[in-house]
Amino acid sequence: MLNTGKLAGKVIYVTGGSRGIGLSMALKAAKDGAKIVIAAKTAEPHPKLPGTIYTAAKDIEAAGGQALPCIVDVRDELQIQQSIEEAVKTFGGLDIVINNASAISLTGTQDTPMKTYDLMHSINTRGTYLVSKCALPYLKESALKGRNPHILNNSPPLSMKPRWFQNHVAYTMAKYGMSMCVLGMAEEFKKDGIAVNAIWPRTAIMTAAMVMLGGGQEIISQCRTPDIMADAAYVILTRDSKTYTGNFCVDEHILREVGVKDFSKYLGNPQGKEEDLMPDFFLDEFLESAQQEVVERQTAEAAAKEAPAAAAPAAGAPPASGPIMDVFKQIEGHLSEEMVGKTRAVFAFTISDDKSEWYLDLKNGAGSCGPGQPQTKADVTFTVNSANFAKMFAGKIKPTTAFMTGRLKIAGNMGKAMALEKMMLKMQKEGG
Repeated sequence: MLNTGKLAGKVIYVTGGSRGIGLSMALKAAKDGAKIVIAAKTAEPHPKLPGTIYTAAKDIEAAGGQALPCIVDVRDELQIQQSIEEAVKTFGGLDIVINNASAISLTGTQDTPMKTYDLMHSINTRGTYLVSKCALPYLKESALKGRNPHILNNSPPLSMKPRWFQNHVAYTMAKYGMSMCVLGMAEEFKKDGIAVNAIWPRTAIMTAAMVMLGGGQEIISQCRTPDIMADAAYVILTRDSKTYTGNFCVDEHILREVGVKDFSKYLGNPQGKEEDLMPDFFLDEFLESAQQEVVERQTAEAAAKEAPAAAAPAAGAPPASGPIMDVFKQIEGHLSEEMVGKTRAVFAFTISDDKSEWYLDLKNGAGSCGPGQPQTKADVTFTVNSANFAKMFAGKIKPTTAFMTGRLKIAGNMGKAMALEKMMLKMQKEGG
């Protein structure tokens, strides 16, 4: 999407702006000649994550903008206040705040240490609130000057559907805290002419965070690039702050509103397909679109119950042959110390229709798999019927889609669950 020049000269404060979505948003604005404050922690190169505030500044200047790199931990009120004051002193004001910094841990209640809980809440919810609070006096000045001030939070629409809480309640609470800032501040600041909106991706976005969570480079074909979020943010930030506020925007929907029809340029893999994209969390539209699949599945299950029943296998006794055993034989051929080193997780599987149990150990030795329970505690337990298990490993349905449509239940570390999807993709690429 082409730039219009509407952000020329605007002073934009971006948290978490040294890489990923934050940097992409900054670069988009820089093409207009915006003045960008990169507020992030990374001053020295990270061993696993690309970019620092200084490399980001160079990229922004190369794109046509001005940059002010600031070392900022959004948990530190003094650092935030000082960086905002430095921005005002350097650039003459402050017009836009992008609250992009976020911490994530897709773990259940028992597996979430309070240190991790506190980290997510102090960065996501408290950090967003604090940055907005410190910036507010200067955003009010921007409004008085008619400079169209905005706050934009990278956070999802608020939904009280249990599915968005059940596997990672701590993360959902922290992320929804950012969205609640939108809900409340949009009304509070409306009289001042300051817009407060949220933006969220419709699909998974290929960022360093995705790799860290276990997706790896292999999952790129299921992701879009951060450019789609940057283009959508540009549309939001150039709308009238006095009238466009309190919205929970989804990137693709926003771009469709302004006439974008071809989204292939945002594919993480240019040779990929739209239908292969992984839906993101927190969007009820995917649950609603899946209702027909659920109805069809329930109808099939009801018909199966009416059919003459075969002798039920003994609980926990896996069949000696069949599609499940075939899959695990394929998995066995892919096991290696390298895969164990990259994954570091133990998976347990309960096959709901035959009550059998299986395991995949990618944490110890050169890896192992087979019938029964793992020797060590599973990081993730999957419950799925035999047909859907085989379809997932064959690439006919994505685990994320199966989870959202109720065909797959996941208990444990969702980040580790993503690592399994990475292995499935590798198997499919290598032909089983």
